[in-house]
Amino acid sequence: MKKELRKAVIAGNWKMNKTPSEAKALIEEMKPLVADAKCDVVLCVPFIDIPAAVEAAKGSNIKIGAENIHFKASGAYTGEVSADMLKEAGVEYVVIGHSERRTYFGETDQTVNLRTLAALNAGFKAIVCVGETLEQRELGYTETLLKYQTKMALTNVTAEQLKNVIIAYEPVWAIGTGVTATADQADEGNGFVRAAIAESYGADVAETVTVQYGGSMNAKNADELVSKVNVDGGLIGGASLKAEDFSIIVKAASK
Repeated sequence: MKKELRKAVIAGNWKMNKTPSEAKALIEEMKPLVADAKCDVVLCVPFIDIPAAVEAAKGSNIKIGAENIHFKASGAYTGEVSADMLKEAGVEYVVIGHSERRTYFGETDQTVNLRTLAALNAGFKAIVCVGETLEQRELGYTETLLKYQTKMALTNVTAEQLKNVIIAYEPVWAIGTGVTATADQADEGNGFVRAAIAESYGADVAETVTVQYGGSMNAKNADELVSKVNVDGGLIGGASLKAEDFSIIVKAASK
């Protein structure tokens, strides 16, 4: 991390876990454990949990995010949620383009871009996910794919709007599998993302963008991962559902 240039951010992605009452209890448990964090702390929760999470996080340093956002303001989009809905619910961050959305729900690079623009235009901070499959890595396409996904996601995003963008490099082969990229692989992937930003916005701007690593970051490997120059925190899956584990990751990013 280069904290003198960019913020370290630890964001939990709860996926489809926790009822509203369970969300409240978990956040209450987390609050004292992360109160002294020297990084930004975010919990991105299922839509149904947002009111309970926002209420539970009041007065703390925990910010609440959503796991998706639609690119239209309203309309016949059954099952989707608009920017205005999230804004009124008290959300500050939005996860966009997670590999599970791409794999299971038809998310494309084009819709990731549209959702990113919708989030930024509404004043949210966007956590935009990119990452390659194992097959793509083995074929040697990691750099090409990460640069392409990053540039596609940021199409028509201004340099001013980029200040509210976090890119999360999540190798698909390391999400929910227990397999983690080595610290060097994580740093390399994040470096490819930063290089893509540099090509579009300039090297100085790229150095200010927070690039997280996701993909099975946990309490045991967080210290090594965040020690890398291009790893500015993490987008945390399973470990964000355990208060103690999540707090250990936050402490690692606070050093």
